[in-house]
Order: sequence, then structure tokens, then C-alpha cells
Amino acid sequence: MFEYFPTGPYTWNLGVVATLNSGGLIDEVDRACRPIKDAANAGEDAGTPEFLRAWTALTDQLVAQAEEAEKAGHVRTAGQLWFRASNYLAQAERMLAHSDPNRIPTYRRMLEIAQKAFDTHSPRVSRVAIPYEGTTLPAYFSQAPGDGRTPVVVLVNGLDSTKEHMYASNHWEELAARGISCLMLDQPGTGESLRLQGLTARIDTEVWAGAAVDWLETRDDVDASRIGVVGWSLGGYYAPRAAAFEKRFALCVAWGANHDWGSVQRRRKEREGERPVPHYWEHVLWVWGKDGDEHHLDEFLDFADGITLEGVVEQITVPFLIAHGENDRQIPLAMAHRSYDQAVNSPKRELRVFTPDEGATEHIGLDHLPHVSTFVADWVADTFAELAR
Repeated sequence: MFEYFPTGPYTWNLGVVATLNSGGLIDEVDRACRPIKDAANAGEDAGTPEFLRAWTALTDQLVAQAEEAEKAGHVRTAGQLWFRASNYLAQAERMLAHSDPNRIPTYRRMLEIAQKAFDTHSPRVSRVAIPYEGTTLPAYFSQAPGDGRTPVVVLVNGLDSTKEHMYASNHWEELAARGISCLMLDQPGTGESLRLQGLTARIDTEVWAGAAVDWLETRDDVDASRIGVVGWSLGGYYAPRAAAFEKRFALCVAWGANHDWGSVQRRRKEREGERPVPHYWEHVLWVWGKDGDEHHLDEFLDFADGITLEGVVEQITVPFLIAHGENDRQIPLAMAHRSYDQAVNSPKRELRVFTPDEGATEHIGLDHLPHVSTFVADWVADTFAELAR
């Protein structure tokens, strides 16, 4: 993996690579990161305020340029600037601690910038709300071009990503080019659902996934017989669990296996394997709605043992793809093999391991994200076509 900060934190380097592979430009990223090279050496937790300041300054510059372009009537130019600004700010916000007073204002600004990007860059993407247990789940819907009913993918987050990261990834655009719509969902425990609505994660993911299917079935532009669920990172637990028990899903992709998340937490407590974000335990407890701090983890670890696909993937009865990086430093490759080996009732199960020679070998392929994105999009398109026949 390209490591901008040679002696700096893994989390920062992963963020830089994710940004560059989601449409960021090397010059802009370098100008943001150059002033904080020394801060990187202070450690991932200590340096996050500097990271936010540097990346916010870059965002401010692009926003000013976008506003000037709009005033001049240069909508395409403005759209490209809004799109990249959304990407940069999303990566900076991802690094912040839950307790950081900048977190919510930064996230609210992300929402505003994303809407500007839809208006100028991605007119087929719109903000939607999914009815769920007396409230709603925020999401972005990418409508595939053409008339009639199209298949759709419900794209779900991991531990620390948001629907804005999904938007920046351009996976929705790859799907749209193949005639597939995409619902980019901030499910409970992620993104806007967590930050602004206080909805925390749950083990029985089929509940909120079923709510998404309910909503999709009301649309006259969706082929309800071809709704798939794709989850990256911790979504590699969320999506297979949902597909196992919500039988209306027609296919499932674990974009990064997460077969036994509880055991990964026990490894992380012993500092084995890398962590996806700074302020890790504070973030994890926030996501799952648990009280306490990192000095009182035993009770949480007992709870986390229940976040597993043991005895679950056997219930998947639809096509199932597991895509995993050979050198994933967060989730061991063995977890991908466990999910594959146990998915004995899937009529079409496939394990795709990305190697160092081709790239995409890090966590969810962030080191070569378009390579994984197009592979997943092709597999989904081929599988939907087989189902249609």
C-alpha cells in the first residue's frame, strides 16, 4: 500500500489511499498532508485535530472554487469540485473522536456539500428516507438510467464509513453503468443514523435491511425480484446476516469478510492487527450504544462474541460472493475462507482473494478500490442477469 506517512499511523495512510482511490487528486492530497507530517509522528489519536484542520483548509479552498464556478455558470466544473470536497471532508470527519466537538458540525457540513455535488455532478443521485421503527434511515438513491424496473443493490456501511464514503467511491456509478440502481444506506450504527439520530448498531441486521426492502418494493422503478445486499468492512457481517434471514434478497456480497467480529475485537485488545480509526474503543462503544470506556471492555467483548456468522451463513440460500484482500491487516484472510466454507446452501458461492501482485490486497481493497469495485459490479450484474433468465 502507498504510505504517504512513512512512519505515521496506519489509519492515516489508509485514509489517504482511500481518498486517492475515490477520486481525490494527488496534488490536493499532498497539499493537505504536507503540513501535518510531524503531527503524524505524534500518534493517530493525538494528531487528529491537525488532520482535521489541514483537510478542512483544502475543503474550504475547493468550496470557494466551486462557488465561483457556479457564479460563472460552469456547472460541470463546480460539480467536480463539490464532489472532491465531499470526499476530502468525509475522510477527515472519519478520523475524529466521538467526543470531539467538531464532529457533528463537520458532518452537517458534509451533508450540505454532498447535496451540492448531487445538484451539479450527480443529478441521478438523491437523498431519501427509509421508514424504520417510528423514524427513518437516511440514504442516497442512485437511479440507474433508462425506463422501467431495474435491479438494485442495497450498499451498507462498515464500522466507521458513511453513505458519503459510498458516494465518493463511485461504486453506485459502476452499478448504474450496468443498469443497476443503488441504495447507499446509513444503517443503525453508521453515518447520519448514528451521528444525528442516535440509532446504534444491532446484531439482527435483517430488521433494518428488511425495512430497506419494504421501501424499495414501493418504487415503480425497482425490480423487486432482484434486490441484492452488498456490505463492506463490518458490512461483511451485516450483509450476510441480513441475507441469511431476510429472504427477499436475491444475492449477497461480503466486500471484506467479517465472519467473527467478536474474535477480532479480542485480538485488537491485545494490539494484534490494525485498527480502522483512531480513538478506536471510544468509537466502537459509541457504534454499539454501550456505556463505559476502554478500561471496562470485558463486558463489551462478551457482547461482541455474538457478532458472528457462525451458524448464520449456512442460512444463505442465494448467490454469495466474498471478496477479500490477501494482506488485509484488519481482518484475517482466514475469515473469508470460513464464510465461504460454511455457505454450503448458497447455489452460487464464490471467494475472490485479491493479491499483492494485482493490488487491492489491503482492507476492502482500499489500496486499489476501483479494481474491487468493478469486479463486484460485474459479478452483481452477471448474477442479476442469470436470475432474470
